[in-house]
Amino acid sequence: MPPNVCPIILLFFFAILSLASGPGAGAIGVNWGTTASHPLPPPKVVELLKSNNISRVKLFDADPLVLQALSGSNIGVTVGIPNSMLRSLNSSKKAAESWVHDNVTRYLSTGGSGARIEYVAVGDEPFLQSYGEQFHPFVIGAATNIQAALIRAKLESKVNVVVPCSFDSFQSESSLPSKGHFRSDLNKTMIQLLAFLTKHGSPFFVTISPFVILHQNKNISLDFTLFKETARPHNDSHRTYKNSFDLSYDTLVNALSTAGYPKMDIVVAQIGWPTDGGTNATSSIAETFMKGLMNHLHGKSGTPLRPRNPPFQTYIFSLLDEDQRSITTGNFERHWGVFTFDGQAKYRVEFGQGSKNLVNAQNVEYLPSKWCVVNNNKDMFNATASALEACSVADCTALSPGGSCFNITWPGNISYAFNSYYQQHDQRADSCDFGGLGLITTVDPSVATCRFSVQLLTSQSKSLHVTLFTQWTTSLITVLLCLFSFT
Repeated sequence: MPPNVCPIILLFFFAILSLASGPGAGAIGVNWGTTASHPLPPPKVVELLKSNNISRVKLFDADPLVLQALSGSNIGVTVGIPNSMLRSLNSSKKAAESWVHDNVTRYLSTGGSGARIEYVAVGDEPFLQSYGEQFHPFVIGAATNIQAALIRAKLESKVNVVVPCSFDSFQSESSLPSKGHFRSDLNKTMIQLLAFLTKHGSPFFVTISPFVILHQNKNISLDFTLFKETARPHNDSHRTYKNSFDLSYDTLVNALSTAGYPKMDIVVAQIGWPTDGGTNATSSIAETFMKGLMNHLHGKSGTPLRPRNPPFQTYIFSLLDEDQRSITTGNFERHWGVFTFDGQAKYRVEFGQGSKNLVNAQNVEYLPSKWCVVNNNKDMFNATASALEACSVADCTALSPGGSCFNITWPGNISYAFNSYYQQHDQRADSCDFGGLGLITTVDPSVATCRFSVQLLTSQSKSLHVTLFTQWTTSLITVLLCLFSFT
């Protein structure tokens, strides 16, 4: 054999080994959500993932344009099944087989040209406490039918079925990990799920949300949440906890142990920090949290209950901001992105790209540099009502207390509302009317940290409906009324 052929054979051999070994322990990926009025085109997002060496992505559905863009990228993919489909997939094996054929078999990698699908996620946190028990009866049946469909398609050795569980599916009344358990209303369903996962060699997918826990638990400090060495530790018998992540993680570990599954692999399916729309939701705090988390995961120190055994995989939430996410749990929900809606990095962090500087999306196409502002020369009597009407459809979450635009004064906040509506409606002239109060300008009205955006030029912009008004809580309307007041 010629000597110069040996290196090629060895490279090929190790490449095959790396693929055969499956998802690597400690791997870090991102969640890619598309609940946006003007989503960044999928090929552009895949370029963004590759330029930052992000090797895994978790989706919330099975958008064909997204899966087509991921084909041939060698990025590991988790495809999602929305909660709205669980009932039909539970009741019909045929529906499950059709779903697997249309969303997995069709795209699965064949010779490197397809998508490298690793998981099917059944539901999007179907056990979230705020949902009640509406999805509980369908989860296990849907997962079982999807698994059977994968077996029928001879894909069970390539693709695992998982169920993403919410951060509140487990709890500890004393906040001590040693008292961790699954919610009582989930006991029967959770035992069935754990048996299913064990039978098929699948990990436990779970959200860990230090940001939400910080705001819910007065005994958790910001420093403790941000992995600060100066934070006061929490003690649980002879175990010492130095950060909120370990505290939550080991609460889950104990819940799994109590249920009879102490060794089950855990995938942190969602974890992140928002940058706007609420108290402590800023880019600088997000950067501190993310750097602390990355150092902790890369250090592979594990947790007190699982030393030197970090999560099997971790998926950062989220890749991009989404201006149409539900804000039922808080206005920060639209600002989880490490990147802005147009793919521009908000802060510095190393995911494994070899540099702390993230690479921005390139050659992004925007609508023209035009904004809609309030015309100060008009009678402003109806300005507040017009702004509230705009915000019932558009995204005004940056105006929330603690938000990046909270401190802009009247009528700047009116202009912000007008512009948000104008951009989401593709800068149509009639979307900057507001009873004659609107004025189109080419002068950027952004002030300090308050960015008046220009939306993306995209053929995928989603239609907006007044029914989105129902997402706005009474408290937000009250806040906005105060913000827009000019008395």
